[in-house]
Amino acid sequence: MDSKTIAKIAQIASALEVSGYPKPGNVHRTRDFEDMEFEDFVISGIVIGDTIEKATSKVDKNSLQNAGLGKYILEAVKETDKWIANNTNLGIVMMITPIACGAAISDDFSQLRKNTAELMKATTVEDAVDLYDAINIADAGGMGDQDEYDVASENAKEELRTNKQTMFDVLEISAPWDRLANEMTTGMPVVFEKGYPTYSGLKKTMKANDACVLTFLTILSETPDTLISRKYGDKKADEISSQARELLSFKDDESFSDKLNEFDNYLYEKSPKKRKNT
Repeated sequence: MDSKTIAKIAQIASALEVSGYPKPGNVHRTRDFEDMEFEDFVISGIVIGDTIEKATSKVDKNSLQNAGLGKYILEAVKETDKWIANNTNLGIVMMITPIACGAAISDDFSQLRKNTAELMKATTVEDAVDLYDAINIADAGGMGDQDEYDVASENAKEELRTNKQTMFDVLEISAPWDRLANEMTTGMPVVFEKGYPTYSGLKKTMKANDACVLTFLTILSETPDTLISRKYGDKKADEISSQARELLSFKDDESFSDKLNEFDNYLYEKSPKKRKNT
Protein backbone atom coordinates (compact mmCIF):
# COMPACT_ATOMS: atom_id res chain seq x y z
CA MET A 1 0.00 0.00 0.00
CA ASP A 2 1.40 3.41 -0.89
CA SER A 3 2.29 5.94 1.78
CA LYS A 4 -0.29 8.56 0.73
CA THR A 5 -3.12 6.05 1.05
CA ILE A 6 -1.87 4.85 4.44
CA ALA A 7 -1.66 8.44 5.71
CA LYS A 8 -5.24 9.12 4.61
CA ILE A 9 -6.44 5.95 6.36
CA ALA A 10 -4.67 7.09 9.55
CA GLN A 11 -6.41 10.45 9.37
CA ILE A 12 -9.79 8.85 8.67
CA ALA A 13 -9.34 6.41 11.58
CA SER A 14 -8.53 9.28 13.93
CA ALA A 15 -11.61 11.20 12.79
CA LEU A 16 -13.92 8.20 13.11
CA GLU A 17 -12.60 7.41 16.58
CA VAL A 18 -13.53 10.79 18.02
CA SER A 19 -16.70 11.16 15.95
CA GLY A 20 -18.31 8.12 17.55
CA TYR A 21 -21.05 9.28 19.95
CA PRO A 22 -21.96 8.95 22.60
CA LYS A 23 -18.74 7.07 23.35
CA PRO A 24 -19.12 6.77 27.13
CA GLY A 25 -16.63 8.67 29.26
CA ASN A 26 -14.86 10.33 26.33
CA VAL A 27 -14.87 13.57 24.40
CA HIS A 28 -17.16 13.11 21.40
CA ARG A 29 -19.17 15.29 19.04
CA THR A 30 -21.83 16.01 21.66
CA ARG A 31 -19.55 16.11 24.72
CA ASP A 32 -16.58 18.42 25.42
CA PHE A 33 -14.41 18.45 28.52
CA GLU A 34 -13.30 21.57 30.30
CA ASP A 35 -9.82 21.65 28.77
CA MET A 36 -10.39 19.92 25.43
CA GLU A 37 -13.05 19.94 22.76
CA PHE A 38 -14.24 17.62 20.03
CA GLU A 39 -12.63 19.89 17.44
CA ASP A 40 -9.23 19.48 19.12
CA PHE A 41 -9.28 15.79 18.28
CA VAL A 42 -10.41 16.38 14.70
CA ILE A 43 -7.54 18.81 14.17
CA SER A 44 -5.10 16.37 15.78
CA GLY A 45 -6.17 13.62 13.40
CA ILE A 46 -5.58 15.85 10.40
CA VAL A 47 -2.16 17.21 11.33
CA ILE A 48 -0.48 13.81 11.79
CA GLY A 49 -1.04 12.94 8.13
CA ASP A 50 2.24 14.31 6.78
CA THR A 51 4.27 12.51 9.44
CA ILE A 52 2.57 9.18 8.79
CA GLU A 53 3.16 9.59 5.07
CA LYS A 54 6.83 10.32 5.68
CA ALA A 55 7.26 7.38 8.07
CA THR A 56 5.64 4.91 5.71
CA SER A 57 7.59 6.13 2.70
CA LYS A 58 10.91 5.57 4.49
CA VAL A 59 10.39 2.16 6.12
CA ASP A 60 12.36 -0.73 4.61
CA LYS A 61 11.48 -4.33 5.44
CA ASN A 62 15.17 -5.27 5.10
CA SER A 63 16.28 -2.83 7.82
CA LEU A 64 13.46 -2.58 10.35
CA GLN A 65 15.79 -1.17 13.00
CA ASN A 66 16.03 1.98 10.89
CA ALA A 67 12.27 2.54 10.72
CA GLY A 68 12.51 5.34 13.29
CA LEU A 69 9.20 4.65 15.01
CA GLY A 70 10.17 6.77 18.00
CA LYS A 71 11.33 9.63 15.78
CA TYR A 72 8.04 9.74 13.92
CA ILE A 73 5.95 9.41 17.08
CA LEU A 74 7.86 12.40 18.44
CA GLU A 75 7.44 14.33 15.19
CA ALA A 76 3.68 13.73 15.17
CA VAL A 77 3.36 14.83 18.80
CA LYS A 78 5.38 17.97 18.10
CA GLU A 79 3.18 18.79 15.13
CA THR A 80 0.04 18.25 17.20
CA ASP A 81 1.50 20.50 19.91
CA LYS A 82 1.74 23.34 17.39
CA TRP A 83 -2.02 23.27 16.90
CA ILE A 84 -3.51 21.92 20.13
CA ALA A 85 -2.68 22.82 23.73
CA ASN A 86 -3.51 19.39 25.17
CA ASN A 87 -2.50 15.77 24.76
CA THR A 88 -5.22 14.59 22.43
CA ASN A 89 -3.50 11.87 20.46
CA LEU A 90 -0.29 10.46 21.98
CA GLY A 91 -1.85 7.02 22.37
CA ILE A 92 -3.34 7.11 18.89
CA VAL A 93 -0.01 8.14 17.38
CA MET A 94 1.84 5.42 19.30
CA MET A 95 -0.54 2.80 17.94
CA ILE A 96 -0.96 4.12 14.42
CA THR A 97 2.73 4.64 13.63
CA PRO A 98 3.86 0.99 13.84
CA ILE A 99 0.63 -0.27 12.24
CA ALA A 100 1.02 2.20 9.38
CA CYS A 101 4.65 1.24 8.85
CA GLY A 102 3.62 -2.41 9.02
CA ALA A 103 1.10 -1.78 6.26
CA ALA A 104 3.78 -0.16 4.13
CA ILE A 105 5.85 -3.36 4.10
CA SER A 106 2.94 -5.80 3.81
CA ASP A 107 1.72 -7.34 0.57
CA ASP A 108 -1.74 -7.94 2.04
CA PHE A 109 -3.67 -7.71 5.30
CA SER A 110 -2.63 -11.19 6.42
CA GLN A 111 0.94 -9.94 6.89
CA LEU A 112 0.09 -6.77 8.78
CA ARG A 113 0.05 -8.07 12.36
CA LYS A 114 3.31 -10.00 11.99
CA ASN A 115 5.10 -7.08 10.33
CA THR A 116 3.84 -4.63 12.95
CA ALA A 117 5.11 -6.89 15.76
CA GLU A 118 8.49 -7.26 14.06
CA LEU A 119 8.81 -3.51 13.69
CA MET A 120 8.19 -3.09 17.41
CA LYS A 121 10.77 -5.72 18.33
CA ALA A 122 13.30 -4.01 16.06
CA THR A 123 13.03 -0.63 17.81
CA THR A 124 16.21 0.97 19.11
CA VAL A 125 17.48 2.88 22.12
CA GLU A 126 17.06 6.14 20.22
CA ASP A 127 13.44 5.19 19.55
CA ALA A 128 13.01 4.93 23.32
CA VAL A 129 14.65 8.32 23.85
CA ASP A 130 12.36 9.91 21.25
CA LEU A 131 9.32 8.25 22.84
CA TYR A 132 10.25 9.72 26.22
CA ASP A 133 10.49 13.17 24.65
CA ALA A 134 7.07 12.65 23.06
CA ILE A 135 5.53 11.61 26.37
CA ASN A 136 6.97 14.65 28.11
CA ILE A 137 5.74 17.04 25.39
CA ALA A 138 2.27 15.50 25.63
CA ASP A 139 2.49 15.64 29.43
CA ALA A 140 1.12 12.13 29.64
CA GLY A 141 1.53 9.86 32.63
CA GLY A 142 1.20 6.12 33.04
CA MET A 143 3.77 4.29 30.98
CA GLY A 144 6.90 5.69 32.54
CA ASP A 145 5.92 7.18 35.88
CA GLN A 146 7.41 4.32 37.89
CA ASP A 147 10.77 3.98 39.64
CA GLU A 148 12.46 2.32 36.67
CA TYR A 149 13.17 4.66 33.74
CA ASP A 150 10.77 7.32 34.99
CA VAL A 151 10.04 9.69 32.09
CA ALA A 152 10.01 12.63 34.50
CA SER A 153 13.56 11.92 35.68
CA GLU A 154 16.26 14.30 34.43
CA ASN A 155 18.53 11.29 33.90
CA ALA A 156 15.98 9.12 32.13
CA LYS A 157 17.44 9.37 28.63
CA GLU A 158 20.98 8.88 29.89
CA GLU A 159 19.85 5.76 31.75
CA LEU A 160 18.16 4.41 28.63
CA ARG A 161 21.35 4.80 26.63
CA THR A 162 23.60 3.44 29.38
CA ASN A 163 21.44 0.35 29.85
CA LYS A 164 20.70 -0.03 26.12
CA GLN A 165 16.94 -0.03 26.61
CA THR A 166 14.98 0.01 23.38
CA MET A 167 11.47 1.37 22.91
CA PHE A 168 10.17 -2.18 23.03
CA ASP A 169 12.07 -2.79 26.29
CA VAL A 170 10.64 0.21 28.14
CA LEU A 171 7.12 -0.46 26.93
CA GLU A 172 7.44 -4.06 28.04
CA ILE A 173 8.37 -2.84 31.52
CA SER A 174 5.16 -0.75 31.57
CA ALA A 175 2.98 -3.48 30.06
CA PRO A 176 1.69 -4.93 33.38
CA TRP A 177 -0.01 -1.66 34.34
CA ASP A 178 -0.56 0.10 31.01
CA ARG A 179 -2.88 -1.33 28.36
CA LEU A 180 -1.30 0.63 25.52
CA ALA A 181 2.19 -0.59 26.38
CA ASN A 182 0.87 -4.13 26.76
CA GLU A 183 -0.81 -3.97 23.38
CA MET A 184 2.31 -2.70 21.63
CA THR A 185 4.55 -5.42 23.03
CA THR A 186 2.29 -8.46 22.63
CA GLY A 187 1.36 -8.30 18.95
CA MET A 188 -1.67 -6.03 19.51
CA PRO A 189 -4.21 -8.73 20.39
CA VAL A 190 -7.02 -6.29 21.17
CA VAL A 191 -6.55 -4.49 17.84
CA PHE A 192 -6.31 -7.55 15.64
CA GLU A 193 -8.40 -10.11 17.54
CA LYS A 194 -11.17 -7.90 18.89
CA GLY A 195 -11.20 -4.34 17.56
CA TYR A 196 -10.79 -4.88 13.83
CA PRO A 197 -13.00 -8.01 13.56
CA THR A 198 -15.75 -6.40 15.62
CA TYR A 199 -15.79 -3.10 13.73
CA SER A 200 -15.49 -4.62 10.26
CA GLY A 201 -18.30 -7.06 11.04
CA LEU A 202 -20.63 -4.43 12.47
CA LYS A 203 -19.90 -1.97 9.66
CA LYS A 204 -21.49 -4.36 7.16
CA THR A 205 -24.94 -3.87 8.66
CA MET A 206 -24.91 -0.49 10.43
CA LYS A 207 -23.67 3.09 10.27
CA ALA A 208 -20.02 3.85 11.01
CA ASN A 209 -20.99 5.72 14.17
CA ASP A 210 -22.93 2.81 15.65
CA ALA A 211 -20.18 0.36 14.69
CA CYS A 212 -17.58 2.58 16.35
CA VAL A 213 -19.50 2.93 19.62
CA LEU A 214 -20.35 -0.78 19.82
CA THR A 215 -16.74 -1.72 19.10
CA PHE A 216 -15.59 0.58 21.89
CA LEU A 217 -18.09 -0.95 24.30
CA THR A 218 -17.10 -4.48 23.27
CA ILE A 219 -13.44 -3.79 23.98
CA LEU A 220 -14.24 -2.05 27.27
CA SER A 221 -16.49 -4.93 28.34
CA GLU A 222 -13.70 -7.47 27.88
CA THR A 223 -10.61 -5.41 28.68
CA PRO A 224 -10.63 -3.28 31.85
CA ASP A 225 -9.26 0.20 31.27
CA THR A 226 -5.82 0.53 32.90
CA LEU A 227 -6.18 4.32 33.09
CA ILE A 228 -9.20 3.78 35.33
CA SER A 229 -7.22 1.18 37.29
CA ARG A 230 -4.37 3.60 37.95
CA LYS A 231 -6.68 6.42 39.02
CA TYR A 232 -9.38 4.53 40.90
CA GLY A 233 -8.17 0.95 41.36
CA ASP A 234 -8.69 -2.41 39.66
CA LYS A 235 -12.04 -2.94 41.35
CA LYS A 236 -13.50 0.20 39.76
CA ALA A 237 -12.08 -0.73 36.33
CA ASP A 238 -13.67 -4.18 36.57
CA GLU A 239 -16.94 -2.57 37.63
CA ILE A 240 -16.93 -0.30 34.56
CA SER A 241 -16.25 -3.29 32.30
CA SER A 242 -19.13 -5.14 33.92
CA GLN A 243 -21.43 -2.17 33.28
CA ALA A 244 -20.33 -2.12 29.63
CA ARG A 245 -21.17 -5.83 29.32
CA GLU A 246 -24.60 -5.26 30.83
CA LEU A 247 -25.20 -2.34 28.49
CA LEU A 248 -24.30 -4.43 25.45
CA SER A 249 -26.96 -6.95 26.40
CA PHE A 250 -29.51 -4.24 25.51
CA LYS A 251 -27.96 -3.29 22.15
CA ASP A 252 -30.98 -4.61 20.21
CA ASP A 253 -33.50 -3.16 22.65
CA GLU A 254 -35.40 0.10 22.12
CA SER A 255 -34.03 1.32 25.46
CA PHE A 256 -30.40 1.00 24.34
CA SER A 257 -29.98 4.63 23.29
CA ASP A 258 -31.24 5.93 26.62
CA LYS A 259 -29.09 3.47 28.56
CA LEU A 260 -26.06 4.41 26.47
CA ASN A 261 -26.54 8.09 27.27
CA GLU A 262 -27.02 7.28 30.94
CA PHE A 263 -23.71 5.39 30.96
CA ASP A 264 -21.98 8.30 29.23
CA ASN A 265 -23.38 10.76 31.78
CA TYR A 266 -22.38 8.49 34.66
CA LEU A 267 -18.76 8.21 33.49
CA TYR A 268 -18.57 11.92 32.75
CA GLU A 269 -19.79 12.83 36.22
CA LYS A 270 -17.35 10.41 37.84
CA SER A 271 -14.32 11.51 35.81
CA PRO A 272 -12.07 14.55 36.29
CA LYS A 273 -13.45 17.45 34.27
CA LYS A 274 -9.99 18.16 32.94
CA ARG A 275 -8.83 15.26 30.84
CA LYS A 276 -5.38 14.34 29.58
CA ASN A 277 -6.25 11.51 27.24
CA THR A 278 -3.58 9.11 25.99
